[in-house]
Amino acid sequence: MQFHQLKRREFITLLGGAAAWPVAAYPQQAGKLLTIGFLGTATAPSWSTFVAAFDQRLREFGWIKGRNVEIEYRWGEGRRERFAEFAAEFVRLKVDVIVTAGSAVSAVKEVTSTIPIVFAIANDPVAGGLVTSLARPGGNVTGLSNQQSDLAGKRMDLLRDALPGLRRLAILANVGYAESVLEMREVEAAAINLGMEVAKVEIRRTEDIALAFEALKGKAEALYLVIDGLVITNRTRIFNFALAMRLPTIVNAREHAEPGALIWYGPNFPELFRRSADYVNKILRGAKPADMPIEQPTRFDFGINLVAARALGLDVPATLLARADEVIE
Repeated sequence: MQFHQLKRREFITLLGGAAAWPVAAYPQQAGKLLTIGFLGTATAPSWSTFVAAFDQRLREFGWIKGRNVEIEYRWGEGRRERFAEFAAEFVRLKVDVIVTAGSAVSAVKEVTSTIPIVFAIANDPVAGGLVTSLARPGGNVTGLSNQQSDLAGKRMDLLRDALPGLRRLAILANVGYAESVLEMREVEAAAINLGMEVAKVEIRRTEDIALAFEALKGKAEALYLVIDGLVITNRTRIFNFALAMRLPTIVNAREHAEPGALIWYGPNFPELFRRSADYVNKILRGAKPADMPIEQPTRFDFGINLVAARALGLDVPATLLARADEVIE
């Protein structure tokens, strides 16, 4: 199967050229490797594709682990207290830049106002209070927005196309993450606009998931999953519950769909992490996050998981299959 790759020219590129600068030009102190703190919101296995894309792009710029740069990886497993703990550790280690995403960004920002922070993913960085504006972030934070809230309506249209008779929708989100709450509201408004009844399923920790699905029984015919570190960490558990309750699920990326979602629609996440390495490269050479505009994807991938469809006993309309960028069979 072919993975639809997001081309760099399809991004709004505001950073300027991305030439592979000579290694000797890097501002290093004699005998000291520059250090990147990489804080994943979920688990290492669930982010392996993203890490590979990030690491590969750094190598293209000449940054070689153990030679001129070190990368300290930490995994938050969807728990905000771990985000803050690892951010504080990065401060103690005096890392030169912190790379993170989503629900961890605000926690890291609370810990340091001086170390540059690059987010590979943020749902809505302005509404979420991470930056002042997309064009002029200000402060020590910059990165890439994946426009999740803006895509809620499109995802609902795709779900309706896959399930023409859909009348009752469940939305599951970690309400401890402000941007997930924003997305939940957008999805709810889009679903109501399509004439659906909505059941909101709110979680804050792993222990809430089983009780949430128990309360959902008989109240929904499909599930919209708002993705964050907590949800990704527990995605297999969530999909097992959803499949057991015969709930077709829609998510934002292929990597999150593989364990059992029916549909995904969103930006190419490995490409977002690849692009985040461009920011890191610039910062390690002396650029300031405040002067580095936020990028937004302009192309989005739509895929269908026929393995999940068969498990649910669903026939996906041929017209919808023909529109998909990728079909998992």
